[in-house]
Amino acid sequence: MTSRADRVFAWSVGALALLVPLTLLGIALLLLVDAWPSVARYGLSFLVTTEWDPVKLVFGAGGYVFGTLVTTAIAILLAAPVAIGASVFLVEYAPRLVRGPLAFLIEVLAYIPSIVYGLWGFFVLVPFMRTTVEPALQGTLGGVPLLGALFSGPVVGLDLLTGGLVLAIMILPIILAIAREVVSAVPSAQREGMLALGATRWETVSRAVLPYARAGIVGAAVLGVARAFGETMAVTMVVGNSSTDISPSLFTPGYTLASAIANQFTEADSELYFSAIVEIALVLLLVAIVVNAAARVLIRRTGAAREGMIL
Repeated sequence: MTSRADRVFAWSVGALALLVPLTLLGIALLLLVDAWPSVARYGLSFLVTTEWDPVKLVFGAGGYVFGTLVTTAIAILLAAPVAIGASVFLVEYAPRLVRGPLAFLIEVLAYIPSIVYGLWGFFVLVPFMRTTVEPALQGTLGGVPLLGALFSGPVVGLDLLTGGLVLAIMILPIILAIAREVVSAVPSAQREGMLALGATRWETVSRAVLPYARAGIVGAAVLGVARAFGETMAVTMVVGNSSTDISPSLFTPGYTLASAIANQFTEADSELYFSAIVEIALVLLLVAIVVNAAARVLIRRTGAAREGMIL
């Protein structure tokens, strides 16, 4: 009787576990079916051309892809160093009484709804960027060859740079939380061995802790990229949403893939227009799957390495 109950329970929880990949597969198939007219008509050119004209029924998401890549790159370049440094401080340097509360306060940022970030960005960050930060960047770096192209053009505040900065704030607690766990997972024997050899605290961190945790930290950064890549409401409110041109200037009011869906989904008044919007969603889903899978592999490598050292 007990054996039969165990088998029934195992089959039940197995069926429930299968619901997750089956749901994901169902979503992907649904998106593929709805996006197929656009996929069949434009092929890979959909991702590299920039003309988006619903009147002429010509759709190319290259400008949206560019805006997504730029804002994501800004976000990870700003957030990753801060998150990694904070994780090392919390694990290696912070007093025990400070470590827990400080980590909690930082990680609370992950639970703030994205619309709140968007409202804060629109009413607080955008005016600050328009009146202070961007004029200063343009004044100091605008004349530098090559680098100055990043800070050229009119300063409006609603642009790719502001969108990337908001995303950086949003992904910071995600990277920090995972990086802190990875750094904490480094065996104490490694730290004690370095210290016993006369190494300083910084030498211990730089030569024993960070090299061991490198794969997991990279995985945390990749998960941050996945979050930034698909973020919608916050970036939609501050990125400008007025240009599909590919420009080197970070002051360009642009689009991201997610903001394009949010802004235009209800305006899709033709089958091909709707299909093009759904194809953008399909691209986002596929990128999210690939990026998250890569991050999980990197983080799992850190855990496997730790188990190997313990054994």
